[in-house]
Amino acid sequence: MESKIQENNLLLEAAEWRLISLLFECPVGDWQVQVKELAEEVKDSNLKKAADLAASEAGEGVYHSIFGPGGPAPPREVTYRSWTQPGYLLSELSTYYQVFGFTPETRETPDHISVETAFLAYLKLKEAFANECGDVDKCEITSQAAKHFVEGHLSKFVEQITKSLSFSGVEYLALTSAALFQRVGKDKDKKVRQILPVLDLTEEEIFECGEI
Repeated sequence: MESKIQENNLLLEAAEWRLISLLFECPVGDWQVQVKELAEEVKDSNLKKAADLAASEAGEGVYHSIFGPGGPAPPREVTYRSWTQPGYLLSELSTYYQVFGFTPETRETPDHISVETAFLAYLKLKEAFANECGDVDKCEITSQAAKHFVEGHLSKFVEQITKSLSFSGVEYLALTSAALFQRVGKDKDKKVRQILPVLDLTEEEIFECGEI
């Protein structure tokens, strides 16, 4: 029973992370449909409100005016990591994704906020899958990877994006970033300028009871 509750909690976390990721994507194609359907699966009231507001606020023009060149809230981690060489940062992110088999279908760069949050959703799904398989070691490995990724990457720029979006006038993005900051928190090493890489490059073993 406890294992099932944990699995359901992880699936809920995965859905919330995925909705955050989706709301940070450019609203093209069936984006509105995906947002509406995913919002029905989450419990976070702010995310539900953000998804509802996105129906009237979201648009390509608005998106690019906020996240495009010269916009008030650059969406890439590298923008906020002036002391880190971009090549090292992108290489580390790509290694993270490769180790865990994450292959997002997007034109965005690996350090784009929508890609990094999608990776967290993916890790939560993998953790839930490992839990269902009864693989305690895989659960711990994936859980720790998510924790380190948040601390080593998302926490380095989410607070700044949240502040920028709070003044953007686009409420669905302001609510989304606030929900994200609630999950990420402040950068614990804000005063420490760490040189990459920080990832343990030990490759993850393949799950034995199937693929996600």
